[in-house]
Amino acid sequence: MYQPLRPSRSAMLPVRTLDYHVRLWGPAAAAGTGAPAPLVLVHGWMDVGASYQFVVDAFSEAFVQGRTIIAPDWRGFGLSMPAERCDHYQFADYLGDLERLLDHYAPGQPVDLVGHSMGGNVAMTYAGVRPSRIRRLVNLEGFGMPDVPAAKAPDRYAQWLDELAQLERGEQELKHYASAEGVAERLMKTNPRLAADKAAWLARQWARPDEDGRWRILGDAAHKIVRPHIYRADETLALYERIAAPLLAVEASDDSLGQWFKGQYTLADYHERLLSVPDCRTALVENAGHMLHHDQPQAVAALIEGFLAAP
Repeated sequence: MYQPLRPSRSAMLPVRTLDYHVRLWGPAAAAGTGAPAPLVLVHGWMDVGASYQFVVDAFSEAFVQGRTIIAPDWRGFGLSMPAERCDHYQFADYLGDLERLLDHYAPGQPVDLVGHSMGGNVAMTYAGVRPSRIRRLVNLEGFGMPDVPAAKAPDRYAQWLDELAQLERGEQELKHYASAEGVAERLMKTNPRLAADKAAWLARQWARPDEDGRWRILGDAAHKIVRPHIYRADETLALYERIAAPLLAVEASDDSLGQWFKGQYTLADYHERLLSVPDCRTALVENAGHMLHHDQPQAVAALIEGFLAAP
């Protein structure tokens, strides 16, 4: 099994309505005015903060020296579970949670923010809402979504209501597995590039055994409920225009958008949206899919290091 080179420590922090699980590397807080900006790593949908362990291990010693690195489990994922049963999650709650996390770990100090997939979308949105709180911004395959015409709004609300009922009937449950090895096999099936030793380690961060010994994914089934509000590209562009931090938008060589949306929303469309960001550059990670921080952690770590250190 993979052995982390830089083991993390866990903290539970009261954030709004729940206790947040946060993984930390380095000092608990910046040590003086000369310390590097805290680095905040936010994960994607059905993932956990531990997902960044391979990238943290790939950082150089000079980069991590004296730097606080923070990787929370978003609400309803990992160990950040609500105390009371929840039947759906709102995207805006991630912004509220992130703000409270920054208030605690970096009060009055801009941070370097890295987000993957859904976390990249959160990071881009937050950087447009609170531009002064972000020093540098890295988006790992956080492409946003296809624009949805306003005429589709009634259908979306109807779908949301239908899926709430399905959840209530137990029809939206997540899969569970007989063993940690079964979870690791699932991870490797989803991502064939994931090495067996990393999959074995991730499986034990991504799932836990229940009282019957079944390994259950650490994610709330309510996350499967479609969000009731349609995605509006014009809102996204308005947010992108407000981003003040330099942005590095990183893509994998496998075209995730092409696989997901079959031409409905393309990389060319995403690149056109990025033109609204005042200071943006892009990078490509070869031989990688959507989980590029698992596939090529050394390349991703080098891109982050170089971008954060550049004048």
